[in-house]
Amino acid sequence: MKTYSCETHINHALDLLVAETKEFPIMDMLNDEEKLSTKCAYCEEQATYIVSSK
Repeated sequence: MKTYSCETHINHALDLLVAETKEFPIMDMLNDEEKLSTKCAYCEEQATYIVSSK
């Protein structure tokens, strides 16, 4: 599972990943190139983080 999130929705993304996978989430910042073309999964803002499981 992989979710893109803005700063506003990062806690929500982390909570949902833990609830769905029962695993510790991995949170990484997107690089500048990825930020330009990636939207948050919960709103239309630019994504800042990628949240994933192992």
